[in-house]
Amino acid sequence: MPLTKTFGLFRTRPRLTAAVGIAFLALAATIAAPRLLGPKIVVVTATQGELLQSVVASGKVRSPQRVDLASQISGRVTQVAVREGQNVAAGDLLIQLDDAEWQASVAQAAASLVQSETRLAQMRQLAQPLAEQAQLQADANLAQARRNFERTRDLAAKGFFSKNQLDDAQRNLDVAESQYKSTQLQLRSNQAGGSDYRLAAAAVDQARASLALARSKLDYTRMTAPVAGTVLTRLVEPGHTAQPGKILMTLSPAGETELLVQIDEKNLGLLKLGQKAQASADAYPDRRFAAEINFISPAVDPLRGSVEVRLRVPEPPDYLRQEMTVSIDIETARHANALTVPADTVRDAGGRQPWVLVVRDGSLQRQEVDLGARSDGRIEIRRGLAAGEQIVPASQPAPPPGSRVRAIAG
Repeated sequence: MPLTKTFGLFRTRPRLTAAVGIAFLALAATIAAPRLLGPKIVVVTATQGELLQSVVASGKVRSPQRVDLASQISGRVTQVAVREGQNVAAGDLLIQLDDAEWQASVAQAAASLVQSETRLAQMRQLAQPLAEQAQLQADANLAQARRNFERTRDLAAKGFFSKNQLDDAQRNLDVAESQYKSTQLQLRSNQAGGSDYRLAAAAVDQARASLALARSKLDYTRMTAPVAGTVLTRLVEPGHTAQPGKILMTLSPAGETELLVQIDEKNLGLLKLGQKAQASADAYPDRRFAAEINFISPAVDPLRGSVEVRLRVPEPPDYLRQEMTVSIDIETARHANALTVPADTVRDAGGRQPWVLVVRDGSLQRQEVDLGARSDGRIEIRRGLAAGEQIVPASQPAPPPGSRVRAIAG
């Protein structure tokens, strides 16, 4: 081997040795690092910003009240004047029943009233004056009979008249007195407040009541809208026979629209009257409208574990329909500068003392925290953490608190 080549080989060996040493040190560092610095672990960061807490639920569009229309009488339906979805004003005709029989009843009752009123008028104009004249005549006859009796009695005492003549005079006086009392009774009976007068007046009242009843029954054949609103259901057609109490039509009165929703009782503590909400119909998911809680039921449904909540819709969109399904986001809290972490980083979130695993100075620490509002998978931390701190998700396997770890952003 030439001397020059041998010399070059000796120069190369120190470099190779240095490279091998560096590689050995790197390998040793790789092996020793987990023991010295701990294993790598995925973490997330606590951030600060606006937090909007809401309760999401699904419900139905309902009017505050409904009016079920049913017939008061039996009858054949001759006309149905409206259709489902039609808006009606108060007093508009909805359903017409056959009214021929009730028209005849009204005419008969009206004739009876005329007859009774005529009888009462006859008593005032004829019977009462006749009774008065009869009493005057009876009074005159009684006076004449009394004078005749007194003269006959005096003459009989002197022997001019017989006992029979005195008895005839007494009989005539008794008859005159009886006739006088009869005319008095007749006059009192025919005067206002008398029995005959009261009977005639009662007959008039009875006839008027019968006419009112007949007209009421006639009105039952014409079913009109009690209030302005929208026809929801129409369950009758011309030719059908209406039965008393059977619902023929349902009307939704005009007024504020409500959203009816059942909310899990666990969220009851978050709800308050007046809270704002955003809603959208499932048929129009891109068109949202405002709503506001105006009723929270005082009772919880024991079967479903839910509470009924109603929301007022101040300006309902024109596409809303009764019984539409709607999705509702009820805003229960809004914090402008809240410290939040992902919900899956909080352990024992439903217990008495929630806590998190936080990485501080390269080691794991158990940190108790106070929780606040929750929204969209995040939880507000009121105490225990600072913005920027790194927390280990509960789903991430981790060594016990106090262990050295190397944080890796998740």
